[in-house]
Amino acid sequence: MDRIRIRGGNKLNGTIHISGAKNAALPLMIASLLTDETLTLRNVPRLADVNLLLRILRNHGADMSMDGKRAGCSVMQGETVHLTAGEIVDTVAPYELVAKMRASFWVLGPLVARCHQARVSLPGGCAIGTRPVDLYLMALEKLGAKISLDGGYVVAEAPSGLIGDRIVFPKVSVGATHTTLMAAALAKGETVIENAAREPEVADVAQCLVKMGAKIAGIGSSTMTVQGVERLHGARHDVLPDRIETGTYAITAAMTGGDVTLAGARPELLDALNEVMRQAGAEVAASKDGMRVQRNGGLLHPISVETQPYPGFATDLQAQLMALMTKADGVSTIRETIFENRFMHVQELARLGADITLHGDTAHVRGVDRLVGAQVMATDLRASVSLVIAGLAAEGDTVLNRVYHLDRGFETLEEKLKACGADIERLSD
Repeated sequence: MDRIRIRGGNKLNGTIHISGAKNAALPLMIASLLTDETLTLRNVPRLADVNLLLRILRNHGADMSMDGKRAGCSVMQGETVHLTAGEIVDTVAPYELVAKMRASFWVLGPLVARCHQARVSLPGGCAIGTRPVDLYLMALEKLGAKISLDGGYVVAEAPSGLIGDRIVFPKVSVGATHTTLMAAALAKGETVIENAAREPEVADVAQCLVKMGAKIAGIGSSTMTVQGVERLHGARHDVLPDRIETGTYAITAAMTGGDVTLAGARPELLDALNEVMRQAGAEVAASKDGMRVQRNGGLLHPISVETQPYPGFATDLQAQLMALMTKADGVSTIRETIFENRFMHVQELARLGADITLHGDTAHVRGVDRLVGAQVMATDLRASVSLVIAGLAAEGDTVLNRVYHLDRGFETLEEKLKACGADIERLSD
């Protein structure tokens, strides 16, 4: 099993190219099941989760092709993927595939909308909390689907098709919003989604659906209205840049010091993080290429933050920010309000010398003068990259085990960091 070895102490200087957003690419790929025509997605990141989802889509009968290399193209530019679900040959999403990645459960919406039936295994993914699917099922039931559970599978049936309705989510759910948008696009009549997730990735999927012929109003707001259509057609769409990857490398630059340009980034999607970064002592500014982050010798200041649905501070950046605050001059307070089990990185950061105390959903991080390299283990996707950030500021060598978590969500991470001066390499047993 691969490991990553990091030797800390180097400042980062240079340019990091931001990949397409994983959290948009996955639902965009799933949207291909809504039409028998070709959906072409550009700037798709090269990730383990993308490859797994391609396997799932092929299982349903989708054909897939990727553009070959072109002169002048960089590996940093992502891939162009063509998906054609001309005929859905299987409406079952099996346990052995869905259990590996939670987002694959979202095929439930398109399958029942287009085929009027689906049988999808209950999901898996990172162990960061229970994350129940009750909101997904509530929404589909409101649209007229009959839902039952059978041996660990969700069975959805709508023999006469889905019918639009008013859906009010009791709490914000990105996955439930994705699922409902896709299902409502082919439902009869009007669907109103209230308390919808406002994440940029949700808006990106909605905009792609519009290109495919869907009628959606209120994109980017907490209330969206969908007028169902009989069929959708093919389209071409560029996946938006990954704001979580952007934020991760911005935090990394602040941790190590130096001057890093995040090419292709959209800083307006990260207002909450950028404000926290400035409070911590980093310089963050939009640039003609994307976004620039600098910290040249000044102390890191402690902060107080709590995770919230967008446009609040993203839970997917909580672990990375905690790593940064291990070197702050004082005590920081980080409250996790989204997931109940997202502090598993704390014990691994402690192996590097971090001083962190947990009180329920709140972590108190007392900055230390030095971190020291050690053997650490990744527990989930975002936790794993927090250990990379800490390792880059630690004295000596840090070895990160179970790096398959990183490969699920960060494209060519070692190459991007190495190009800016990091001493980092992958070790294969």
